[in-house]
Amino acid sequence: MISCFVGIDVSKATLDVGFWPELSKPFQLRNDPEGIAQLIACLNELEVERIVLEATGGYEKAVFKALRIADLDVVRVNPKRSHDYAQAIGQLAKTDRIDALMLAKFAQHLASPSKIEPSQARDELSELVKLRDQIVEHRDDDRRRIKQATSPVAITFFTEHIASLNAQIKALDKHLAQASKALNSEKAKHLASVKGVGLITTAKLMAYLPELGTLSGRKITALVGLAPYNKDSGSKSGPRKIEGGRYKVRGVIYMAAWVMIRHVPEFKTRYDALVARGKRPKVAVVACMRVLLVRLNAMLRDGTPWKDYKTQAPAA
Repeated sequence: MISCFVGIDVSKATLDVGFWPELSKPFQLRNDPEGIAQLIACLNELEVERIVLEATGGYEKAVFKALRIADLDVVRVNPKRSHDYAQAIGQLAKTDRIDALMLAKFAQHLASPSKIEPSQARDELSELVKLRDQIVEHRDDDRRRIKQATSPVAITFFTEHIASLNAQIKALDKHLAQASKALNSEKAKHLASVKGVGLITTAKLMAYLPELGTLSGRKITALVGLAPYNKDSGSKSGPRKIEGGRYKVRGVIYMAAWVMIRHVPEFKTRYDALVARGKRPKVAVVACMRVLLVRLNAMLRDGTPWKDYKTQAPAA
């Protein structure tokens, strides 16, 4: 049996499936439980090396989860990566079926990420985290609007709406704590024990970075997008930069790092030393973020408690 790579172009209503090498012409199924079941039945009859689909605003979640449960090697990629690949191979035309074939070709060049088993508890936690972020965004929008409002009616409306949203956020925080414990109570307890890592940071790390505590420090920083990459060419040596990775996790680590820089002597010393050596503040805080992530990863991996150090030499 010839092995193949599979690309799936996902839309709200349909799944366009392509193969490389081209075992058959791309075909289309409905993006619903029946269509997904037909897709899995088809793929189980083949020797599939890897499946690639794009993140499409949530429309891909059901098929992605079903393929993982069926123990198929499936990778979800940022659409920018697949678009850049299409440009690189000169694929300028675009239809759903062409995209499916392009994704199948792309699949042969991708390495499989660390495999995390599907979890209904993690899906629920992720949904609650996303909902809380949306409500916080609405509240903050109203806080900006009320500063510009002059009508007493409008001001009253915004005030009451903000109070209502704050109540919803407070209620959601309780659900987040429960969902984090339901997913992994020991991991949640470990993370929450770290000064600067609160309930929301714990929930987001558990939802968006399930690999935390299972990889090496170098791999976890690369996965999040905090690993500095060389920018050298010939005799030119450019400054190293971070790139790619999970931006939602970086946002969480960024806020936690600032809390620790302000309140944990070790991190304040590290940050101040880097700035004193001429590093830009953003570079210094990224270095602190990297240290924080590596230490959280080691803490969970080794099952050891967090330890604050009185002195720590700053990273180069």
